[in-house]
Amino acid sequence: MEKEMQLKRNIGFFVSTSLVIGTVIGSGIFMKPGVVLSATGTSNLALFAWVIGGIITLASGLTMAEVSVNIPKTGGLYTYIEEIYGKTWGFLCGWVQTIVYGPAVIGALGLYFGTLLADFFHFPKNSSVLIGIFTVLLLMVLNILGTHLGGFIQTASTIGKLIPIALIAIFGLLKGDAAVFNVESGSVQHISMGAAILATLWAYDGWMNVGFMAGEMKNPAKNLPRAIISGLLVVIVAYLSVNIALLHVLPAQKIVALGPNAASTAATILFGEVGGKILAIGILISIFGCLNGKILTFPRVPFAMAERGLLPVAKIFSRIHPTWKTPVGATVMQVAIALLMMVFWNPDRLTDMAIFAVLFFYGLSFYAVFLLRKQRQAADLYKVPLYPVTPIVAIVGTAYIIVSTLINSPIDTLFSIGIMLIGIPVYWKLKREHSLANQKAS
Repeated sequence: MEKEMQLKRNIGFFVSTSLVIGTVIGSGIFMKPGVVLSATGTSNLALFAWVIGGIITLASGLTMAEVSVNIPKTGGLYTYIEEIYGKTWGFLCGWVQTIVYGPAVIGALGLYFGTLLADFFHFPKNSSVLIGIFTVLLLMVLNILGTHLGGFIQTASTIGKLIPIALIAIFGLLKGDAAVFNVESGSVQHISMGAAILATLWAYDGWMNVGFMAGEMKNPAKNLPRAIISGLLVVIVAYLSVNIALLHVLPAQKIVALGPNAASTAATILFGEVGGKILAIGILISIFGCLNGKILTFPRVPFAMAERGLLPVAKIFSRIHPTWKTPVGATVMQVAIALLMMVFWNPDRLTDMAIFAVLFFYGLSFYAVFLLRKQRQAADLYKVPLYPVTPIVAIVGTAYIIVSTLINSPIDTLFSIGIMLIGIPVYWKLKREHSLANQKAS
């Protein structure tokens, strides 16, 4: 293990920081400002929700980094839960990621992309779902074929996501003239800070990948916390800047009404029709690349579970295509579930469902820091700063969002809980089949 760790330690501080920024910034900053404004009712509370979401994310990333250093194994959250809480909880974590989290994220991104593309070309609004479905299927085929186009898409999307953020933030702050603070959103829905923070967590989602870099860094004890803090601070500042800029350009009620089209509308106001179209293309590239990355990576969870016989019909889901060398069965399964979700749910409900589905397991992984310090000597590579305050902030923030979501969106949350509970008899059945197979073999 030590040799493997040494071979991987070639990432420095600046590369680590850019990876943090790149994995966190996706579609949320373009899609969620209107949702957060609507949920809070005022611009002040909306901006505060973005700050609170950032603090929870920062505490979560710093806490998870210590867990990942103490358990330097591949598999991420699934592996951590299994290592600390046992195989049953590990299975349920992977099961929820497979059936709810992964497909819901893919479905939401596909629907967001379809909405923006339909608006860009002035297609009928009801065409957005079909466009989203076609885009998801296209990227599924490209990723199954193992094409190198995926790498190009990811590189282009990184540039695509940063350019519109920077331009909207800078020019919106300089050229806008609308009031930013103490502005009513005009929303008639029930005010819910929990729902608003949950929406921001979609924009901050991706931080779980931060801790996975510990074994690849030159000096993780020094560079890991610095990369997490600096990277997430850049993201928080970027998100706040874009939201303030949008409020400075568009009335709060208009942002709520425009929803996912608010950023491209603000760009048109700031840069004219042509400039607005160029920035809208940048936003589309960003979401397209983000969707590509999810379709590429998410099937790896069910694929890994199927390889260990931890999914029904595991032979199909663990199948690697003989020519293209890609997990074709797991990829098709994830996309098939995503397509069903795209038909029956809207993208905002899917994002809430996705984040809620993994929040419980996030909370368990944060609490694991306390268990690890009791069970074993904490690794000298890295220890979470301001212990125990930082993990407590992560746990309390997670618990608050879980309770608020249960109150405000009971149907979607009960669906996620129901899927997790269904996983219990599935695991028992698979475990019994393995036991019978071993008895026959012996």
